[in-house]
Amino acid sequence: MSPDGAAASLDVAIIAKDHRRANGPALRALEDLRLTLPMGQAGAVVGPSGCGKTTLLRLIAGLDRDFTGHVALPAHGRLGMVFQEPRLLPWRSVADNIRIAAPEAHAEEIAALLAELGLADHADHFPGELSLGLARRVALARALAVKPDLLLLDEPLVSLDAPLARELRDRIAALIDEKRITTLVVTHDLPEAIALADRIFLLSPRPAHVVATLDVPAPRSRLTKDAADELETRARAALTAARKAVQ
Repeated sequence: MSPDGAAASLDVAIIAKDHRRANGPALRALEDLRLTLPMGQAGAVVGPSGCGKTTLLRLIAGLDRDFTGHVALPAHGRLGMVFQEPRLLPWRSVADNIRIAAPEAHAEEIAALLAELGLADHADHFPGELSLGLARRVALARALAVKPDLLLLDEPLVSLDAPLARELRDRIAALIDEKRITTLVVTHDLPEAIALADRIFLLSPRPAHVVATLDVPAPRSRLTKDAADELETRARAALTAARKAVQ
């Protein structure tokens, strides 16, 4: 079934998702995967490489409708998505990339978003003039400019050096807290998930399903190092048990 709106939360029930192959049987990517994320909360999906995390986001976004199951989006179902690659139009300026995605956004709103993400000095620059970190910020600004009911982030910090990743992670966390947009982040990094999410969904190896759900104590900004370390230890234990179960 296709994604639909008017739900009080993000509700996902994927009975089966197969990848068709030219030769040989279909490859089962997701099976009996269920998760619920209350409206206004942030969730993180963590699992081993190749388990189907990006596939899951594509199903939720409606970019792939070839699956068995059901996805119900929160509120009116307006989506903002940040892909692993920024996917900016190279012949358009930063401000124009945002205007094209969000034609109803006022100039003042775009300027405020650029300022929030440290992009005020780059509004007239073109994507080829930006570093990867700045391009990722533009992609995030573009997704936020549509005023989404659901924000999907696919490995938003991948390939960034550690200091830059921490800075952008903190900006994303602050925006999530401020705007209270229902947000689902895919990441392979547990500390990143703990810093960004209210609820963490841990996936098994392929075919992926949720093996554990961990709630992060609120507010995340006041989470002590000991509490974060304890959460990370529990998450790693669950992921290890899931990996051993399929060996």
